[in-house]
Amino acid sequence: MNRRLIAALLVCSAWMISCGKKEATEAEVEAPVSVQVTEARKGPIDRVITADAVLYPIDQANVTPKIAAPVRKVLVNRGDHVKAGQVLAELESKDLVAAANESKSQWEQAQAAYQAMTGATAVDEKQKSESDVASARQALDAAKKVYESRVELVKQGALAQKLADDARVLMVQAQGQFDTAQRHLQTLNAVGQREQARGMRAAIDAAKAHYENASVQTGYASVTSPISGIVADRPVYPGEMAAPGSPLVSIVNISEVVARANVPVKDAAFIKPGSPATIAGPAGDIAGKVTVVSPAVNPATTTIEVWVQAPNPGEVMKPGSTIRVSIKAETLKDVILVPVAALLNHDEGGQKVMVIGADNKAQERKIVLGVRQGDNQQIVSGVQEGEKVVVSGGLGLENKAKVKIVEAPAEADDDDEDDKK
Repeated sequence: MNRRLIAALLVCSAWMISCGKKEATEAEVEAPVSVQVTEARKGPIDRVITADAVLYPIDQANVTPKIAAPVRKVLVNRGDHVKAGQVLAELESKDLVAAANESKSQWEQAQAAYQAMTGATAVDEKQKSESDVASARQALDAAKKVYESRVELVKQGALAQKLADDARVLMVQAQGQFDTAQRHLQTLNAVGQREQARGMRAAIDAAKAHYENASVQTGYASVTSPISGIVADRPVYPGEMAAPGSPLVSIVNISEVVARANVPVKDAAFIKPGSPATIAGPAGDIAGKVTVVSPAVNPATTTIEVWVQAPNPGEVMKPGSTIRVSIKAETLKDVILVPVAALLNHDEGGQKVMVIGADNKAQERKIVLGVRQGDNQQIVSGVQEGEKVVVSGGLGLENKAKVKIVEAPAEADDDDEDDKK
């Protein structure tokens, strides 16, 4: 009897334990999951494109001499600030000064010769030619009279024909001398003086050009800076030979910098010159703007080079360093936005969000993403304005699971935190 009673009690106990576990399991399954939600809203969002970039100075110059000469003095050191037109170095120039003085003397000599020719020589030559013409004319007139007189005497039979012929020969000779003197005078008047003066004027111009060139060469002995900036390098020292094409001093202007970034083609399509941008400097973000968008794609990297120019307060950003640029390509208005915390990975790839319906059940939505800015994400499709999306508690939440919406815990104020400390 006791054995049967004990067995019955054991069976009842086992049944009761089994029922209790079953009820507990069902209760656990049906218990809602606590989640935090926010409503999908419409609003603006900026398409911000970020990329790594290398800094370059806004301007730079490798100052090279135009003449080969020993360096006499270098007037700047690395790190010095210089202004445009400031003398950086001086080269030996005694031989150039001597050559310039010689050229000046030759120029003055040519001027003196020109003055002498135009003021005296040409006048004397012309007067002599005019005198020769007058003498030749008188001789021709006298020869004509003699010839005519003898021709008349021959007709009268008082003189032999030979004497008349001799007079005619003298007349012809006098005519030739007259014609020659007259042509010489005409040449002096029409061509000779002008061409002679032109030749001497050309000689003056050549001497002047030679002198000016020598003077310019002398000026090249003082090497000046073409830009304002900082001396980055000065590889040549006094006594060394300066050669054209070899830098004496390198100057960089870093009052502003240019960040050159390689941007993927699909992103660069939205960037235009003038687009606002920021450079992440050592002291914080610095506002700038896009100045160049390359029209060609780099075939090696399949990217497009974009230049962002920004001021460099305190010259803290150094050329050659790598920084991060953020470019505001465009602003999209009235688009669906959700917090980035709402995004979850979909089992089939891509992204999803969990939407809570009016029945407090989770609905899995596969979404198409758009632009992301900070904690905001544009949703191109999959969510409508006003729908509640899970921002906390969505990880592992199954489709159609019951949920309980709870408020996010209030963050403690800084003053409260200080009091606790």
